Amino acid sequence: MAIIRRVDIRMVDLVPKVRRTDAIQSFASQETPIVTITDAEGAQGTGYSYTIGTGGPAVISLLRETLAPRLIGREPEDVEGIWRDLLFATHAAAVGAITSLALAAIDTALRDLRCRRAGVALWRIAGGTKGSVEVYSTEGG
Repeated sequence: MAIIRRVDIRMVDLVPKVRRTDAIQSFASQETPIVTITDAEGAQGTGYSYTIGTGGPAVISLLRETLAPRLIGREPEDVEGIWRDLLFATHAAAVGAITSLALAAIDTALRDLRCRRAGVALWRIAGGTKGSVEVYSTEGG
């Protein structure tokens, strides 16, 4: 089994053409923390999460300073064990969006890596029965 050798973290800030608001918040931009995990054999998995314009830099900092270093040397197939260990490592800050968003990006990257190594689509590994589903746009277009 290949171990995790590298974790790359970057932020993409997607600003909508039209600013969206509701009764309590405004969607200023989609701050998108992106995590790419590379194993010793060169296989990669990518995951992300997003905010609606606040907190993205805090997610990036938590990923870089606290979570990513704990991935190096781990077996990427141990998705659930890694998630548990990372949650425990952040237990003082675990109840909140910043930690949840950081963990989600890592979890998705690990699952993407697992699927790519196996050559199987995520929906199959997750137990799905359909190759496609209908979608809709919350933007009205």
